[in-house]
Formats: sequence, structure tokens, C-alpha cells
Amino acid sequence: MATNWQPSLVTEDLVALTRTLGEPAKDLVILAEGNTSQLLADGRLVVKASGVYMARADANDFVVTDVQPLIDLMDDPESTQEDLTVLLDAGEHDGVRRRGSIETLVHAAVQSVLPAAYVAHTHPTAVLGLLSSIHADTAFAEWVYTDEAVVIGIPLFVPYAAPGIALGRLFLERLRDYFAEHGALPSVVLLGNHGIVAIGGSADAVEAITLMTVKGARTRVQALSVGGVSGLGSEAVAHYFERTDMIERRKNLAGTV
Repeated sequence: MATNWQPSLVTEDLVALTRTLGEPAKDLVILAEGNTSQLLADGRLVVKASGVYMARADANDFVVTDVQPLIDLMDDPESTQEDLTVLLDAGEHDGVRRRGSIETLVHAAVQSVLPAAYVAHTHPTAVLGLLSSIHADTAFAEWVYTDEAVVIGIPLFVPYAAPGIALGRLFLERLRDYFAEHGALPSVVLLGNHGIVAIGGSADAVEAITLMTVKGARTRVQALSVGGVSGLGSEAVAHYFERTDMIERRKNLAGTV
């Protein structure tokens, strides 16, 4: 089986990250929305199971899946949503059907382009509002404050596609294009009419990227409410990524270097 239920492989850090992102007060997800994953040393992926509330997840609420079969599925134009369902099925355990989240393909896509320790997908109301507006594809095209540039870098925007195999294929295509252009993964991917995907080298980094993206969305909405956004401009922050003090600040804020 490509997907298995192995609670002993689920780390405390992944559970803690999942729960903190699921806290209702943060308004990042509601009900069983959202999912998290961690890369194992053997290249497999631990990902939240379908239907699990992030705020109360424990080690039993994750499955372990192989990445390559999922990539092969996305690259095969004949593959169907039912094929994905079969690949994500870890069987029944303790009377519960364990199956990887329908958005596991997003997590697998990241690992196939460049391995990353943690990935978190959430649906923050503040960000979703912007990504459901006429400004969706340009909302984050320009940085509006310094720490945003330092922590989330250059985002990737992916237009809406239905969750599952359609989103997985489009996400993988756009992520490959981004990597070809920048030689690195984006820290955050903005999904039109859907949510965000934060990618980082630690659980703290993924949380920081998520929260900074939410602040960025709120800032833009407030700016739009009083006439429009006035960004920093690319020239104003281009040197930030080469300055020693900014590199250290980026490391402290998000653990991205």
C-alpha cells in the first residue's frame, strides 16, 4: 500500500503545529479544514488524515504515504480522482477508516520539487477574502512592509482548481515553473478562492509564514479601504536578501535559511 497508518512515526512537533494552526482564535481554519505534513528521513510523508479537526489532532490522526506514486498519478493524464482515493487509503484501524487528506497532492508536489521539512495548508479568512476578490492574482505582487518581504519572500499565486487531482496537477505545474525561475521553493503559495500553503524548514517557520501572510492580507484590505495599496517597490527591498543583518532576521523570524 502507498499509504499506511503508523502513529509511532508522527512527531510531537507535527501534532503541536497542527493544533496551534487549528486554534479557533487564530481564524486559520474551521471544522475539518486544513492539513499539515512532515517529511520523514526515508522520504515518506506524514500528512493529516481526511476529516480530522486540526485543533484536536493527535498522532492517530495522520497517515504515512509514499511521494512518488502521487507524483506519477499527477503526471499521468489518464489518472482519476478515484485513483487518488485508492492511493490515499490506509485501511480501517480501530474501527476508523484512515485516509490521507484530499489535498495530500499539494504536500507531495512540494517534496517532489525540493524536499521541505514541513508544509501547512490553511484557509485564513483574511487571506481568503483577498483571494476571492478581483485583486486575487495581484494582491501580493508587491511587498507592503519590511518583515513581510523578509519572512515570506516572493509568493506564488495559483488560480482556483477543485481540491483533489485537479488542484494537485495545477499546483505541481506552477511550482515546477516557480522553481525553474527562482531556483528555490516559495515560502507561501496563494491559492485563488481557496487558501494558502506555507513551506518551511521547521514547524516554527511554517507557523511564522502563515501568520505573516495573514497580517499581509489584513494590511492590504485596510489600505484598499482608504484608497489603495502603496507598496515598497522591488528596488527598496532587493538588497534585504543580501544584507547580513536581514539574513539573520529572516532566520530568527521564520527559520528559512
